[in-house]
Amino acid sequence: MGARFKVSVVPAQRVSNDYAVDIQQDRRGEFFELRVSEPLRDSLDVNVLQTDKRDRHLLLFVRPPERKAARFLCGHDEREWFVAAVPGGASRVVQAKEALKPHAIRDRQSQLKVPNRLRNRRKNAAFRRQGEWFFVPASVWGGDPINEKFVLHDEPLRRGAGKAHTVERLYRVAGELVYVCPKYPNGVSEARYRQLLQHKPSAAQWGWQALRRNPRVYARGRIRHPDHATITLPDWHRVVLNTETETDTMRNVAFID
Repeated sequence: MGARFKVSVVPAQRVSNDYAVDIQQDRRGEFFELRVSEPLRDSLDVNVLQTDKRDRHLLLFVRPPERKAARFLCGHDEREWFVAAVPGGASRVVQAKEALKPHAIRDRQSQLKVPNRLRNRRKNAAFRRQGEWFFVPASVWGGDPINEKFVLHDEPLRRGAGKAHTVERLYRVAGELVYVCPKYPNGVSEARYRQLLQHKPSAAQWGWQALRRNPRVYARGRIRHPDHATITLPDWHRVVLNTETETDTMRNVAFID
């Protein structure tokens, strides 16, 4: 598919997991890297299940000894290479793409009878997509009333430590209150946050933000990201994340956005 691929074997103490699928960069540009801890150098089962050269995607199969196999969709989306952990047992690239769509998105495709050839476009009758985020008209699911007093402007939308998507107008409702900072990009509960400050007062200077985990999110206006073309939503849309976070192997993706 026109990409470089390297395998690096590193001492066990230098990698937090048995292996990691990553994207690195050198003077020649970006390349895919499979980083393997020394104890697994001869026992990690790695295969390419399918390559789609025209679409610049491949499905990678990785199985550590005595552990469940994992699948990773590696490819090019608009401007950059990406790696996504794939739930389920996909054996083809097209199956992996479908597996990354939430059930609600797949149901909507079926209801609207979106042709197969259009289902993986970034814009079709069922949704708009930018990277890992899907956008569906709020009216489809009987969306929450938008309280304009709590609408945020040029708000970052992110899954974890990856680059943020910037939303011109964003509204969040419900969800669990969490505190996020560079040391805890996935957030900690309020109780854990208070505990950290009690035991280490200097933690208050870590740049915390109070956010909500798994809220219902709505977006309107321009959605910007350095790796993707800007999209514009003229009306309120419900925001839905892909299914990558549902996989057991998410921890083995080092570069995810």
